Amino acid sequence: MRKSIGARFLIVALLTLLMFIPLFFVSDIVQSRKTYSQSTLREVGQEWGGEQVIAGPLLVVPVEETVERTESEPVVDPETGEVVMNADGTPRARQVTRRVTVPRAPIHVYPRRFDVEVDTETEVRKRGIFTVPVYRAALVMQFDFPTEEIAAQAQGEEAILWDQARLVLSLSSNAALRGEAVLTVDGTEEPLEPIASADRAAGIMASLGDPRARGDYRLALTLNGAQSFQIAPVGRQTSVTLTSDWPHPSFGGAFLPDGSEITEEGFSATWTIPHLARTLPQITREDYTDALRYGMAFGVDLIEPNDFYQKSFRAANYSILFIALTFLTVLLVERGTERPAHPVQYILIGLAQSIFVLLMVAYSEQIGFAAAYGVAAGATILLLTFFGWVGLKLGKRTAVLALMLVVLYGVLYLILQSADYALLAGASLAFVALAATMYFTRNEDWYGPEGTTFWGRTKREKPAPAAGPPQK
Repeated sequence: MRKSIGARFLIVALLTLLMFIPLFFVSDIVQSRKTYSQSTLREVGQEWGGEQVIAGPLLVVPVEETVERTESEPVVDPETGEVVMNADGTPRARQVTRRVTVPRAPIHVYPRRFDVEVDTETEVRKRGIFTVPVYRAALVMQFDFPTEEIAAQAQGEEAILWDQARLVLSLSSNAALRGEAVLTVDGTEEPLEPIASADRAAGIMASLGDPRARGDYRLALTLNGAQSFQIAPVGRQTSVTLTSDWPHPSFGGAFLPDGSEITEEGFSATWTIPHLARTLPQITREDYTDALRYGMAFGVDLIEPNDFYQKSFRAANYSILFIALTFLTVLLVERGTERPAHPVQYILIGLAQSIFVLLMVAYSEQIGFAAAYGVAAGATILLLTFFGWVGLKLGKRTAVLALMLVVLYGVLYLILQSADYALLAGASLAFVALAATMYFTRNEDWYGPEGTTFWGRTKREKPAPAAGPPQK
């Protein structure tokens, strides 16, 4: 094959593949910055209160049973008070049967009706160059318990300790509580205490006494949180209304809301969870708190939509396409020039476009994504246009290169702004670019004229030897 524009095209393609190396390191830097940002968000969020999961309230009624227990005990001489020994020197023992009271698994009762209203107010905390959205949630819970069904849970000679019944509410962290938590039962306020637990279980509790004479419960509390708020559907009929001034909610968990309204000023959402939608018995001898927290809770995440780290990572992924299109433009525009671009010059163009992503990330952390994109894209376009004019000697054809770069970075901005349509836009751009290349090179002589050598240089033919006198 004669060396021509076709050979240069193949070499430019290899150079494009070579650009995957700097783009790989750029993507790694972007990912490390995102990881650092996320660790900062978690750290600040934990200091404020962390992700909150509410599991409860739950009525716990202790149960005990008196049983006969036979035990072995040593025989003691009543006169000397010493243990009587056998002939072989071992203590003599006897079997004694006593009636003892032992605790049994308590009865756990979940609410029959569980209505919750949650109102959250958000604010933004800063740590260095990073911002963290946090919230303060005010909860009002109204509920009651099916106490008439508790007695049927006792088995055999078990005795229910009605006067030791207690109300338990599981939290993610007691340190997140703010203000005063108030529990009222039939209009009477009951004192609340933190759960004392060796395994560091968080929550609050209240000693109720006999719950059979109790009816309506109301619990109001305020707590701090960050990033996520979730609540478990503990009621036979659970109804939750959540309002917030954060405009970017992401609903998740075991149940999505029945309806929601999202505006620039905030959002509101409602859930109605019936008993049959959850795998939880109403009255049980087992504690389902962990199952509620990790398998049935639902709520909302306060997210930063399409943050600039995601955009920058996508820009790094799309950069190979933009580098290839820039290389192709230079290759086609320089046709007919006296000095075609050297592979080193293509590498310099590719490195400039790779560094564009780093510039975008660095400035985004300081001035925001839109302004940072404008600065980085403008600087890259000016640099490559100047290089085309001075370094590549494109002359008036530099305007074609500049126009192509403006279009490319304009399209890239639109791609990064819309995560849902990024793939569609990128794929369409690649197809249009390929189609345009095929059209504009339809008459191209890829082999080139006779005598063409590597990288478009023309062979100089050796001069024919001068005619001399005939040889004798």
